Amino acid sequence: MCAMTKGRYLSLGFVFLVYCTTCTTSKGATGDILPDSLPSVPGTLPHFMKEPEDAYIIKSNPIKLLCRAVPALQIFFKCNGEWVHQNEHVSREYMDQNTGLKVREVLINVSRQQVEDFHGPEDYWCLCVAWSHLGTSKSRKATVHIAYLRKNFEQDPQGKEVPIKGMIVLHCRPPEGVPAAEVEWLKNEELVSSLTDDNIDTRADHNLIINEARLSDSGNYTCLASNIVAKRRSSTATVVVFVNGGWSLWTEWSPCNVPCGRGVQKRSRTCTNPAPLNGGAFCQGMSVQKITCNALCPIDGGWEEWSAWTLCSVQCERQRGRECNDPPPRHRGKMCDGPSDTTENCTGGMCSQSMDGSNDVALYSGLGAGIIAVTVLVVAVMLYRKNQSDYGVDVIDSSALTGGFQSFNFKTTRQGVADRAEYHAAKGHPPETFPRGLNRDYSNSTVERRSTKKGLLTPNSPHLNPTKDQLGTTGVFGHLGGRLVVPNTGVSLLVPHGAIAEDPTSEMFMVINQGESSVQTEEGFEILLGPEVTYGPPGIDLSRPVAMTIAHCAEVDADNWNVQLKRKIQDNKWEEVMSVEDESTSCYCLMDSSSCHLLLDQPGSYALVGEPLTQAAVKRLKLAVFGSMGPNPMDYSLRVYCVDDTPHAFQGVVATETCRGGQLLEEPKILPFRGNTFSLQVSIQDVPQFLWNIKPFTTCQEFSFSQVWCSNQQPLHCAFSLERYSPTTTQFSCKISVKQVKGHEQILQVYTSVAESKKESVLFFMQTDCTVTSQTGPKAFKIPLSIHQRICATFDTANTKGKDWQILAQKLHLDRNLLYFAKQQSPSAVILSLWEAQHQDTGDLDSLASALEEIGKIQSKSTVAKSHEEPESDSVHHFGTGSPDNPVCGMGELTNHETANSVPEYTS
Repeated sequence: MCAMTKGRYLSLGFVFLVYCTTCTTSKGATGDILPDSLPSVPGTLPHFMKEPEDAYIIKSNPIKLLCRAVPALQIFFKCNGEWVHQNEHVSREYMDQNTGLKVREVLINVSRQQVEDFHGPEDYWCLCVAWSHLGTSKSRKATVHIAYLRKNFEQDPQGKEVPIKGMIVLHCRPPEGVPAAEVEWLKNEELVSSLTDDNIDTRADHNLIINEARLSDSGNYTCLASNIVAKRRSSTATVVVFVNGGWSLWTEWSPCNVPCGRGVQKRSRTCTNPAPLNGGAFCQGMSVQKITCNALCPIDGGWEEWSAWTLCSVQCERQRGRECNDPPPRHRGKMCDGPSDTTENCTGGMCSQSMDGSNDVALYSGLGAGIIAVTVLVVAVMLYRKNQSDYGVDVIDSSALTGGFQSFNFKTTRQGVADRAEYHAAKGHPPETFPRGLNRDYSNSTVERRSTKKGLLTPNSPHLNPTKDQLGTTGVFGHLGGRLVVPNTGVSLLVPHGAIAEDPTSEMFMVINQGESSVQTEEGFEILLGPEVTYGPPGIDLSRPVAMTIAHCAEVDADNWNVQLKRKIQDNKWEEVMSVEDESTSCYCLMDSSSCHLLLDQPGSYALVGEPLTQAAVKRLKLAVFGSMGPNPMDYSLRVYCVDDTPHAFQGVVATETCRGGQLLEEPKILPFRGNTFSLQVSIQDVPQFLWNIKPFTTCQEFSFSQVWCSNQQPLHCAFSLERYSPTTTQFSCKISVKQVKGHEQILQVYTSVAESKKESVLFFMQTDCTVTSQTGPKAFKIPLSIHQRICATFDTANTKGKDWQILAQKLHLDRNLLYFAKQQSPSAVILSLWEAQHQDTGDLDSLASALEEIGKIQSKSTVAKSHEEPESDSVHHFGTGSPDNPVCGMGELTNHETANSVPEYTS
C-alpha cells in the first residue's frame, strides 16, 4: 500500500484502522500478530476505569479478571507476555450516562490448570491493553496465585506454670499458606483480644504475650490460623497461674505459759499472705516460734522487827512501828498482814503531865551518838568485804547456774590450768566455729569445776551433744588413724594412718545437719544433693588429708550437671571450694554413682550442691509406701513418701514412721526425676471397690516440680484414707503409681493383712554395721598396715621413667587431678586412703591386688629389657611379679589380714 492510503489490519477477528505514512511491505490480511501500539495523534489516550486485581484460586474454581476503559475501541488481555486468544474474552459495551462516552468492558477466566502449567521466573500475571483512535494504554499487572493452607503448625504453643505477676509468652507459628494465615487466640474457646485488655498483646509475630499474669489468666489457650482457604487449630496449651504462699505477720508473743518459773512463749504466723494456689509452693520456714521465758514468782511482803518504843509522851503514850520490807512485796506479791504501828500507855494508868526537860535532852543525845556509831561500823565492814572480794576469792563456778562455760581469771595457785587456757587461746579458734550442740570453747574459756579430780576439758577431749537438728558421732584417734561412721546415712570419715601426731591423741567429731540446710542456693537452679556434714574439731593439726564420704542423689553426668563442693564460712555463709570436674590442689572430689569421696585438709561444714545444665539432668527419688490402722478400727491409712535417694534422707522417713507405728508395705523403689519443670503425680489404683472405700477426690495427688526438685533432703509425702465396709475384711491390695508428667513411672504393689497386730521390721535398707560408729587402729582399714607401708615405700620412690605413684593412680582409676596428689608428702598414701573410702562397703581387695599385679608385670618386662641392654648394672629397679616365695609387695598376703606380717622382703 502507498503512503497515506487507508487499509485494514485483521487480527484475531477484529478490524483495526491503520494509517500508514510511508510505503511498507504489507502483511497478509489474515496476520495473527497484534501490535503493542498503534500510531496515535495528539489527544486523550484510553483511561482505565477498572484495572485487573490480584486474585487467588481456591481449590479448582477459576478466577475472573476484569478491565474497563473509556474511550476504547478494543481491549485485550496479555498474560505472562503472551496475548490471550479472542475467544477467551467476554466483551460488552455501554454508554456512560454522565459523559456520553462509550465504555468497553472485557472479562477473562484464569483456571488452576493454567497457573500450575506456568513455569516462569515470576508469578502468573495478566494485564490489559486498550486501543482508541488516539493510541494505547496498559493497565497494572495483576498476579494470580493458588491459595492453600497446610495442616500442621510450624510451632504449637506449650503449656506453662507461671507465678502470679510473671510474664506469659505463648509462641505460635502458623502453618504455611497463600495468602499468609492470620492468627487469633482462643482462651477456653472464647476469642482473646488485645483491644479490650491492655495486659494482653497479640501483635508480636503471632505470639500471645500477657505482661502480668493474673489468676484469671489460667486456662486452655489455642492458636487459630485462617486464610481464604481454611482454618487450622493448634494443640491446646494449658496455662496455670500459681501463687506461692507468703507468711503473714507474726502474732504478738503469748504470755508465759507458767505463772512462776521457767516456761515457754509462742508466736505464730500463717501461710495466708497470700495462701498458695494452683500448686504454688508452700511457705518455707517455721509457722510457730518458741522462746523460753522466766516468769518472776510473786514474793509476799514480810514485816521487819518492831522498832524501839518512843519516849512517853505528854499524853502518857508510847509508840513503835515496823516496815513491810523483810522482804518487800514484789512481782504481784501480797502486802504484809497486820498493823504497821502500835500504841500503848506508858505509865500503867498513872499519867504524869510534867517531865524534866533536861532528862529528855540527855536521852536524845545518847540515842543519836549510838546511831552514828552503828552507821560507821556498817560502812567499814562493807568496804572491807569489797577489798577482800577483789584480791582473795578463789574461782567461782558460775556454770552450775547458767549451764554454760564462763570466762574467768586464774589465780597463781592454778598455774597449770592457766597454761592450758593459754593453749586454747593460742589456737585462735572462736567458739562460733563449732556446730550447735558442741559445748566447747577454744578461745579463752574452759570448764570450771568444783573438784580438780573431775579433770578439765582440753583440746583433745571435745564433748559432742547433738541437738534435735543434728546427728553425729565421735571417736578418739591417734597416730594409727581410724574411721567415723554415722550409721545408715551414707556418711563416714576416714582418718588415715599418720594423719595425727603420735602424742597426744585427739577426739574428733562428725555431725549431720538434720534440720533445714543453711546452704544458699539460687532459686530454681542449685539444689542440695546430699546432707550437710561437719567434722572437727576446728584447728586440729592433720599431716594428711582425711577422706569424707557423702552419699548423693544425682545421676552424675558432666553434660547435664555442674556439681560443686561448698564450705561454710563466717556469718553462716557458704563459699564454693571447687567444681567436681575442675582441677584443684586444695581438695579432691571423686564422684561415683551414689557417693562423693572427698579428700579434705580443713575441718568445717561441707555440702554438695548441684546445678542442672539441661532439662535432661536427673536426680533419684526413693519411693516407699507405709500403712497403719486409723483411730477407727475400720479405717486404714496409706502414706507414700518421695524422698531424695540418700540413706540419710530415707532414715528420716523410717524414724517418722516408727513413731507413727507405720509398716513398710513394699520394698522402696527408685524413680529418676528429670529437671524438665513437670510435676509428680501419685495415684492409687485397683482398690477392691466392693470391700474398701477411698475418700473422694484423693485418688490422684500431685506435687509441683519445685516442691520435688528443691526438696533438699526433706521428705515429701501424701496420704490415702481408706475405709473397709466390713470388719471381716482383713486383706488389702492396690497399686500405687508414682509418675512424673512426661517422664518415668514406678508402680508400688501393695498386698497386706490389716488384721495383723504387728509386722516384722524390714531391715534391707539398713547397713550391716548399723551399730558401729567408730573404729580405731588397723581394724578400721581394709589394707593391712604393713602392706600399706610397703606399697607407699615402693611407689613414692621415683624411677628413671617418672613417679610410680602416677602408675598406681592410673591402675586404680584415680588418675584425675594428679596435681593434688603431687603436692602431698606421700602421694601413694593419699591414693590408698581414697581407695579405702571408695571401697569401704565392699571390702574387696581383688581390684587392688589386680592393679598391683598388672603394675608388677609391666615393671618386670621393663626390667628384663633393661637387663639385656646393661647386664652389669646393679641399679635396676626390681618390682616384678616374682615367684611364689617373693610375690609383688606381698600380694599373696594382701587378701589375708592374719598373715599380713609375714610379707617377704623385696627390693625397690
